[in-house]
Amino acid sequence: MTELIITEKPAQSLKIASALSEGKLEKISEKGAPYYKITNNGKEIFIASAVGHIFILAESSKVKDYPVFDVQWKPSFQVSKSSSFTKKYYDVLKKLSKEATEIVVATDYDIEGSVIGANVVKFICNKKNAKRMKFSTLTKNELLSSYKEASKTLDFPQIEAGETRHTLDFYWGISTSRALTNSIKNATGRYKIMSSGRVQGPALKIIVDKEKEIQRFKPVPYWQLQLLGEIKSKTLEFFHEKIRFDKEIEASEIYKRIKGSDGKVHEIKKSKTAIKPPSPFDLTSLQMEAYRVFKMQPKNTLENAQNLYLAGLISYPRTSSQQLPESINYKEIISKISKQSDYKEVCKNLLSMKDLKPNNGIKIDKAHPAIHPTGEIPEKLSKEVHNLYDLIVRRTLASFSIPAIRELITLKIEVKNEIFVTSGSRTESKGWLEIYSRFNPYKEEEVPDTKVGDDVKVIELNLLSKETQPPKRYTPASIIKKLEQLGLGTKATRSSIIETLFDRNYVHNESIEATSLGIKTVETLEKYCSEIIDEKLTRHFEEEMEQIQEEKKKKEEVIEEAKIVLIKMFKHFKENEAKIGKSLYEANQETLNIQTIVGKCYECEGSLKINYSKKNKSYFISCNKYPDCKAIFSIPKYALPKPSGKFCDECNYPVLKMIRKGKRPYEFCINKNCKKKLEYLENSNQL
Repeated sequence: MTELIITEKPAQSLKIASALSEGKLEKISEKGAPYYKITNNGKEIFIASAVGHIFILAESSKVKDYPVFDVQWKPSFQVSKSSSFTKKYYDVLKKLSKEATEIVVATDYDIEGSVIGANVVKFICNKKNAKRMKFSTLTKNELLSSYKEASKTLDFPQIEAGETRHTLDFYWGISTSRALTNSIKNATGRYKIMSSGRVQGPALKIIVDKEKEIQRFKPVPYWQLQLLGEIKSKTLEFFHEKIRFDKEIEASEIYKRIKGSDGKVHEIKKSKTAIKPPSPFDLTSLQMEAYRVFKMQPKNTLENAQNLYLAGLISYPRTSSQQLPESINYKEIISKISKQSDYKEVCKNLLSMKDLKPNNGIKIDKAHPAIHPTGEIPEKLSKEVHNLYDLIVRRTLASFSIPAIRELITLKIEVKNEIFVTSGSRTESKGWLEIYSRFNPYKEEEVPDTKVGDDVKVIELNLLSKETQPPKRYTPASIIKKLEQLGLGTKATRSSIIETLFDRNYVHNESIEATSLGIKTVETLEKYCSEIIDEKLTRHFEEEMEQIQEEKKKKEEVIEEAKIVLIKMFKHFKENEAKIGKSLYEANQETLNIQTIVGKCYECEGSLKINYSKKNKSYFISCNKYPDCKAIFSIPKYALPKPSGKFCDECNYPVLKMIRKGKRPYEFCINKNCKKKLEYLENSNQL
């Protein structure tokens, strides 16, 4: 008997081999592709990796038209040069499958992992079925249990749901991207790669809708009365109890009447509130919190969490669950964590509790529990990865703790019959906040002990003129939360979808702003082919795929329905292709101009613009009035220049933001005679 265990990543192969081996673990490498040979219960076992999607969907034959439905699964190395490294892993699996009498799939237990495993079984092993291991951590005990209790068949409903998702995403992605690209080429003769997709289009529309809401916003003026008052040697900020005055004259009259007067404490109100411990992390809440405390991009959070999982330090991160079931044996996990000095006292206190239960959240995931540490002790972690590990550990431990008690204080003072208010808050009993420590979201805003009638010395009184503010733009974390709320995309794909919008120049900036290209693309599609950006349509198919997983629908009927929708959609598109192409080309040029102009020309009325020389393979700046104006500036090589919106404080010439791969950006003044030129260049070497 020879068995082949198929994993998703090489690191998982080693973990599984180490867990199952009853003797010597033999590592074998063929052309740089490692696999492992062990014995277990007298059986010879090979463990080899598929390195992710070793098969991907591709067109069966190249065509220029759209929509595209003629697709098939192909080895990824046959489709993309960047996937050429997968060939050696493919060859290893092919060789081992010929010797194996039994096949076990041990890829991640989710839709993606199920599709990866099924494709290897079908196209490499030439089999219809295999055993299936299901686990949420890469700890020895769980892997042993997963192997012993492996199901005798693959998880076909999950596989079919995954295959449907891949098929629909491919249909939408390649068809819409080709349609948009062809429309520009056919309308203008110019070639510009455009992209969209089943979730990408609606995601862009959400951001553009927010941008238009901001553009439509008309600020309304209002006035506030601010007072700085001293009580018991502490200065506090107060505002008039009428938070905003719509008429300046009303606020001004009060200001004039009370200016120069002191006040007295008028009323003190105190209340206490119990703040429940937080729920354990699902992927979205982890991405939200990591962005809040570290400004870690959601995509990086997922990558770092995946690395922690592969190292056996945390459970599977691509989960929707906020619940920790008793079956994971959290007492044992907390006992293991207590061996780390940073958490020793915390764990000791938790283990002494009579009733040790987590404050589980509402969200569930049938396949995996909430993200939690395994108790394994980390060795060498980068600062960024260690920060995320610490956040996950403290969040998990905090979920078992007791509520925090916060005292809220409202203090009112009276100045010539006018009431001003301030508020404060403090933690009376830390509870879970002591465990969460540096990630504590609550501020301590102390109000001194005082009583009614105490004197208040007015240090400053100000009449503030303000305006109402427009809605806030999405952040990389809040847009992912929005997509989840709308049921668009999956927990594993949302961050990469947003990344694509940045890469395609549809959006920019940390506070996500739609570019001219993004806005015009949505406007054009709304006018001529709104189905491409219809979130209801996208959500409809998300629900259909869930029904496949629940065995309420068949893969074939959902795919056929999608074909009918796409045929109708692109009929509308083709009727307006020329108008769409012209509009998109103009929008692209407008966006490029905005993102390449650095300032006004110093020699004429033109604008200084970033250009690229194909001959010299370098960037330079010149006037857009060339050849009438020959103003030109050189730029350092090996960096991507972007307008910074800043001007040099020494010479007032434009300052560029220079972006380098793997290094921090630096600033550069384009004036070669600038006195600070040497300082700019020295800074670039230090960063």
